[in-house]
Amino acid sequence: MRVAGKMLATVLQHVKNRAVKGMSTQDLADRAAAELKTLGGAPSFLGYQGFPDVLCVSVNDEVVHGIPSKLNILEDGDIVSIDFGVTWKGMVTDAALSFIVGPADPKLQKLLNTTERSLMAGIDKLKAGVRIGDVAAAIQKVLDEGGYGIVRDLVGHGVGHMLHEDPNIPNYGHAGSGDVLKAGMTIAIEPMATLGGHHVTQDSDGWTIRTADHSLAAHFEHTILITEKGSEILTQI
Repeated sequence: MRVAGKMLATVLQHVKNRAVKGMSTQDLADRAAAELKTLGGAPSFLGYQGFPDVLCVSVNDEVVHGIPSKLNILEDGDIVSIDFGVTWKGMVTDAALSFIVGPADPKLQKLLNTTERSLMAGIDKLKAGVRIGDVAAAIQKVLDEGGYGIVRDLVGHGVGHMLHEDPNIPNYGHAGSGDVLKAGMTIAIEPMATLGGHHVTQDSDGWTIRTADHSLAAHFEHTILITEKGSEILTQI
């Protein structure tokens, strides 16, 4: 999983650094596929429950699971969220990040910064014996203080032998509640925040999840190994 995670982080940064106005979301997916091929990993998303590509690309009010398209062209100011999975020797890692194309509106950059900070707040709580509610409450505290909507219908999850495993890791909750996390577990934490409400809808394509009020959204995710005294982020370079 460490090897898969480093591949994944490399691909996400490769795509982010090359995304510019005029590219399509399909271009981003194609770049991810090509970079991963050079690294030797396998894409975890391609074909998963029928998903048609290697990368989820969600733009503006799309929260997650956007299907890449040659018709979806990036513009300056767009929020782009890219979600990717890498499999190596049978083990799976999952991560995501959001970025702004071209010059960044400070209001939108604050949304991204706060969402990423909420992810790190959740990770900071991790160690053997902590409860899921402790992690969820730490994430919620950061996003509530920022005044953002917290998507409730989608959650983090266990990951490793499969892309989605137990337990679920919500992005809101009460400290001291929920199952106990143990050393050796690997989980994906993934806060999703909006400039509006928390309700989401699914497009007719059966995949794309967007905000019900069409407010803009951000998404950050890491795969993390829980240790006796803390944690190790597996999806960073």
